[in-house]
Amino acid sequence: MWKIIDTYIFKKFLSAFFFVVGILISVVCIIHYTDRSEKFIENQITMVETLNYYLDYAPYIANQITPLTIFIAAVFVTSQLATHTEIIAMLSSGISFRRIMAPYMAGAILIGLLSFYISGWVIPNSNKDRIAFEMKYFEKSYYYAERDIHIKIGPQSYLYLGSYNNNNETGYKLTLETIKGTKLKQKLTARRMEWQEEEKKWKLKNWSLHEFDSIQENYTYGSEMDTTLMIHPKDFSSDYMLFEALTMEELYNKIGDLRSRGADDVVMYEIESYVRFASPFAVIILTFIALIVSARKTRGGQGFQIALGFLIAFIFIIFFIFSRSLAESGAVNPAVAVWIPNIIFGSLGLFLYRTVPR
Repeated sequence: MWKIIDTYIFKKFLSAFFFVVGILISVVCIIHYTDRSEKFIENQITMVETLNYYLDYAPYIANQITPLTIFIAAVFVTSQLATHTEIIAMLSSGISFRRIMAPYMAGAILIGLLSFYISGWVIPNSNKDRIAFEMKYFEKSYYYAERDIHIKIGPQSYLYLGSYNNNNETGYKLTLETIKGTKLKQKLTARRMEWQEEEKKWKLKNWSLHEFDSIQENYTYGSEMDTTLMIHPKDFSSDYMLFEALTMEELYNKIGDLRSRGADDVVMYEIESYVRFASPFAVIILTFIALIVSARKTRGGQGFQIALGFLIAFIFIIFFIFSRSLAESGAVNPAVAVWIPNIIFGSLGLFLYRTVPR
């Protein structure tokens, strides 16, 4: 049953969390602006554009550091209660430590669910504007430099391009093969293909078509031909941080599309989808650990406990970065690698709960 003491702790916990988020976001944005100030001046970016950019940037960073900020908030509030002997008073009155954990866990679950919703649907939409801004003003002009491009564009269709120029949306040395089972049914070649924006079609130049039917072969050729291919110029555009600009539905559609084509970079999108599910659990686990390590009144006072909290949070971040590197390298299955920090720190939390005196 929810009591007055639960409301008291719940409010202090959430207030501390949003206060820490506000402070850290302010510091990060100031540092970011200072670091990029020359770019803002060189490109004559207006104050309105700058403000809109940071309105998109701030929620993105806030969500990224949510596990860290909630851990710091939990340590701060709990150590404060312990220093003022409020936790001792609660335990003396017959309230169990497990019962004291209830408002913390309620707050952590609420923030975790909010983080999942924001990272899955809200932030990706704002990231579209943020990333477009960074591509325009901060990053170098993008040039598609791949050679000998192989793409599966349909269940039985395979496209080969010698090269592609994204500046004029033209592909060179095209070969499109249609294979049914183990038999080649059609082979279309062209010297180049050019995108026609108004018609939303490709124009093939100097093309030839081989059609195979049993033992017969039909051969046709021409100088120009308009055709619709299951490929678009955006498939050759920059994928800079694209996985962060996709909602959950868009992310899963992108993963399915890349898998069907046998693309190598599908793992980046898979990792992003796993991280979005793992992060809310990290919020709960870190809150649980923060409560345990800071519930005891120590001679070092709040300063020592807050410092300990930062140390544990720093170690968690190292584990997170390391596990993501393992996933990207292919050394460990991405679904497993992303959950390694949660598994390790969840086990640590259970160990501390059973061993640390409170």
